[in-house]
Amino acid sequence: MKPLAVSMGDPAGIGLELAARVWAERDAGTTPFFLVGDADAFARACKRLGVAMPTLNVVTSAEAVGAGDALTVLHTALAVEETPGEPDPVNADAVIRAIERGVEAARTGAASALVTLPIAKAVLHTADFGFPGHTEFIAHLTKDDSWPQARGPVMMLAGPSLKVALATIHTPLAQVAGKLDRLSLVQTGRVVAEALRRDFGIEHPRIALCGLNPHAGEEGNIGREEIDTINPAAAILRTESWKVSDAQSADALFHDAARAKYDAVIALYHDQGLIPIKTLHFWDAVNVTLGLPIVRTSPDHGTGFDIAGKGIARADSFRAALTLAWQMAERRART
Repeated sequence: MKPLAVSMGDPAGIGLELAARVWAERDAGTTPFFLVGDADAFARACKRLGVAMPTLNVVTSAEAVGAGDALTVLHTALAVEETPGEPDPVNADAVIRAIERGVEAARTGAASALVTLPIAKAVLHTADFGFPGHTEFIAHLTKDDSWPQARGPVMMLAGPSLKVALATIHTPLAQVAGKLDRLSLVQTGRVVAEALRRDFGIEHPRIALCGLNPHAGEEGNIGREEIDTINPAAAILRTESWKVSDAQSADALFHDAARAKYDAVIALYHDQGLIPIKTLHFWDAVNVTLGLPIVRTSPDHGTGFDIAGKGIARADSFRAALTLAWQMAERRART
């Protein structure tokens, strides 16, 4: 298989440091990757970390990516030199371009998958980014590609003992109930179920569906969303032979015994899903975009501006993102 493409993220954050650390500490089992970003910025990250500067194979086209001991960098130049911890909007265009080139490499087969290092959305919005985040932008970039499965994007956070997908992502809590409808929940369920089978190798996936209200509404006494929207969506999915539960009380869905009964959870809003996954897998969870024609993963954390340049950022989640992207790409290659 081709190596993975890794987009640089915000150069003032910890992303390039993570790439530098993983490359410096690589061994025979490290997932192969190339960097899409500024080669000089990567060299500066190595210097800040005090790790050996690798041989760089700087190219201008993903088609020129090679294997070997050199790190290939698909050079995407910054406008100005980065200052750790101080994001500069002048570099927003380069960050966006790195994502675009990484997606293109995955689309054309020059890369087996894409792993994105963290961006600062507020910075990108200064360049008229126009998307809530990575997930929606990558979905836009691949929207014209053929895809025979249920199309996302659906955001999933995956750790060794828990996988949580989100029915809504960065929706204000006051708007969540209004964003939920049967059709969107059914589509989310299809995307998650198909991805569990195709990308995670689970032949008969079991999905638990969270309720929106306390105690899943207590039969309508604490809200009717479960009766009117969530359970009917689950029923439709069951008619399609997917194993999907009715709405479950979220406060009792994430302990050890409960997790043994399902392969993934669909949470209805951001914190409902991210609090348990980050409690269990704060260091090694992976952000995965489901339902797209390319494989895309990302570390489950942000830019870390407060620790950038200090050499203390942990690379656990980035390593896990590389490993999971490779495993997903391998499974797709076999089908």
